[in-house]
Formats: sequence, C-alpha cells, structure tokens
Amino acid sequence: MKRFFLLLALIVVNSALIAQSAHFLRDENGRHVVGRGFVVTTNDAMGEVFFSPDDYIRMARMGANYQVIRLQLGRLSSTWGQVNPVYLMKLDSLVWMGKHQGIKSIFKMTGYVDGFSWEKFWLNKNGEHQNYINAWKIIWERYRDEPFVTGYDLVNEPRKLSMDISYDELTEKYLLPFYRKLIDEKDKFNPEKYGIIQSIFMNKGEAIDGNQYAEIKKSIERKNVIFAPHIYQENKEKIKPTLLRFEKESNTLDAPVFIGEWGFPTFETTDSSITGRLGQLNYMDFYILTAELFDSLGYGTIKAWFAGNRKMQNFLSGGRSTWAIFSDPQAVGTVERKYITDVIVRPYPQSIAGDLNYFKYDFATRSLDVFLGTDNSKGASRIFISADRHYPDGFTVVCNEEFVLNYNPLRSAGMEVRSFTQSSNPEDFIWESGKQQLIILKWPVDREEMHLRIIPGIQH
Repeated sequence: MKRFFLLLALIVVNSALIAQSAHFLRDENGRHVVGRGFVVTTNDAMGEVFFSPDDYIRMARMGANYQVIRLQLGRLSSTWGQVNPVYLMKLDSLVWMGKHQGIKSIFKMTGYVDGFSWEKFWLNKNGEHQNYINAWKIIWERYRDEPFVTGYDLVNEPRKLSMDISYDELTEKYLLPFYRKLIDEKDKFNPEKYGIIQSIFMNKGEAIDGNQYAEIKKSIERKNVIFAPHIYQENKEKIKPTLLRFEKESNTLDAPVFIGEWGFPTFETTDSSITGRLGQLNYMDFYILTAELFDSLGYGTIKAWFAGNRKMQNFLSGGRSTWAIFSDPQAVGTVERKYITDVIVRPYPQSIAGDLNYFKYDFATRSLDVFLGTDNSKGASRIFISADRHYPDGFTVVCNEEFVLNYNPLRSAGMEVRSFTQSSNPEDFIWESGKQQLIILKWPVDREEMHLRIIPGIQH
C-alpha cells in the first residue's frame, strides 16, 4: 500500500514530490519506457480497414511507440466464424509496418461477432473457454519469436449483461480464474510477453462514481501482467477518483497500469463548435487534465482510434459520435482533430537509459521536465518532442543547467551548443526530424540525479 499512498499524495496534494512511478516498463535493454500510441482496427462499421506505410510514419510522428491491434474473434475461430489466412497476413503487415517505424504491437481480442454470448461464455457449458483459447493460440504461435509483439490484451471489455450475479462475484468466480487459465496457456508459447487484463464493463446506468468498469478486488496471482483499464470520462471531477481507483487495483493485482483506451468521443457537432459542453474548448480542457494526471502517475496510454470519420454512430446521448482522431470521411484519415491531437501528441520521454523517476509536460509554458538517473550501459535514450507542433519557434535542451543545446528550425544544422562541460559531447545529441525525436546516444556522465528540460525558443 506504500506505493498507493505515495501516488495519492502526488495527485491530491499536487506537491513537488518526485517519486519513481511503478508503472514505467523496461525494454529488452533495461531502459525505462513510457508507452504511447493508438488503437488500430482491422474493420469498422463500413467494412475492411487497410493501413499504409505512410499511416505508420504519421503515427510515429505523433509520438507512438506502441499500437494495439484489435483482433476479430470471428476470423480466428471456427466456433464463432472461420479461421482466415488472409486476415493473418493482414495482421502480419500491421506488425511489420509498425516495426519499421519503431512501434511495438499489442494484440487485443474482441468478441463482437454473431453467436457470441457473454452469459453463455462464462458458464462454459459447450467448451467456450477452450475455443477462445484456441483462437489465441493461433496468435501466440505466430508471434512467439517476434520481439516487436510485446503483449496480449486477453479479453476486451468483458460483460455481465443479463446474468443474475454481482460484479464482484462475476470477477472472482469467472473472470480472474479465466485470466489465470489464459495466462498459463499463453506462457507455454510466450512467457516473456505480457498478459494484459481488464475489468468487467458494467451495464449502462450501473457506473460507480462515474466509473463504468467494476473494481477488481482480488489478486491475479500471476507474473508479467499489466492492468489495462479504459477511461472515457468528460466530467473533470470524476477523473481523479477513477485514476485513484486504478492505483488501488494496480496494488491488488501487483501489475502496472497501462491505459488500454482513453478519450471521450467526439460528437457530430464538435468539429464545428468552439464553446459549450460539446465544444472544442471544453474538450481541450478535460483532455489536458486527463493527460496531466496520466503523466503524473507515469501511465502509458493508448488512444482510440487511429482512424478517419467514415461513419458516426449513436452510442451515447447527444447524437452521433466517434472516437476517431481524424475528421475526413475515410477509413484512415489525415485531417487531425487538433483540439484532441494537440493534447495527445505532447512531448514525453519515450525511453530512458537509466531510471526515469518523474516527468511533466506543462501545457501553459510548453516546457517538459524529466527527472532521471542515467546509465549509459543501457544504450541510447529517446525524447519525443514534436517540435513541428509544439516548438515551431525552436527549442532549447538543458541538462542540469550545465549543458545547453538549441534547435533552430530556420537552420539545418541539427543541435547547436550554447554551453557545455568537459564531459559533454554535443555529437551525442541528435535531432531526428522524421520521428520528431531527440536521440541521446550517451549522457554526459552517469549520475543518480539529472534534470533534463525542454523549453520553447532559442536561448542565447
């Protein structure tokens, strides 16, 4: 419980306390990683969705180092559909295009298929559990040796629906035992890859304190697990309590939080409205608050959806809506909803050779502060800066107020030195404009405490 109360103080008191988050992941080189990215769909309400290499270049330029690929159960199972070899090749292409841009993949299984019933599924009278596991086995076997596939989101938004059972009982009697069975089977193929779990998606109108997902109150009793809750919240007063509950569940599960989906949907009127509840200014307000809280806790986050506006649907009161981040009427768009994307695509430390303790991007001042300890034996570090979006006036990099470099967008000279120490080497700091990243090949010196700052403008 120590971690929970430490982070509780960080959020509620809003103090300057710098404590290493328990949610940062480690990559294969031992670097601390903050995961960010988007949900990628293989189909939508209008049919098949196809991505191109350009879409993945755009994704990387928007700060993605992860994608979550939604799997269609009906195309992986003869019970609920038919195993489709062409579909598997399509999945291969998504993994490959992501890999080519340095984006790792997570697969998420969805049960949106004719003939699938949650009520029947939990009772498992006709071997539903084994049939579901068999569908996953196709994926586990196919990607067992692919290092850019890092985990499996095992059951997307499990439901109770009409079952005469409490959410606590459903979770303890059915959900957690099934997760344990899935993880044990997954580990026969991919013990090093993450088993990713969610909680029960509650029936409409049964949310508790604005949280639509039932609390997990028992341990998963498995290792190498990530907790991937979803949050679609527009009420600013309910965002903190929801995240504090995620912290409590994270402690119970002994699993870091990686937000599997987030971002209140856009309504049809939002693209043309500035003010009001569904206006763009309000969206920016609660998106910024959510993003700041995510970062203060060190959460990795996946935004739904990396998609265009091919069709809006009546999911919620208020009219037709969509989770798509692009507004053009096609399956995969290019016209950003800037009131959303300028919040999502904010500077952050992607990977740190050493220990990442804490970071904060201040939207008002456009400054990024990263507190870390360095370890050059772990390789290079990457800071996503998004200079074209957030620093069109250039930016300055400050290491411990000693080593200072500038990036001037009016020149093509790369990083320019303003001040340096004997141990610093400017050639170790490389600006990669294609992915909008600052690559740090080697820190000036290994030290337990370093403060890296990115601030707007050219400092002389």
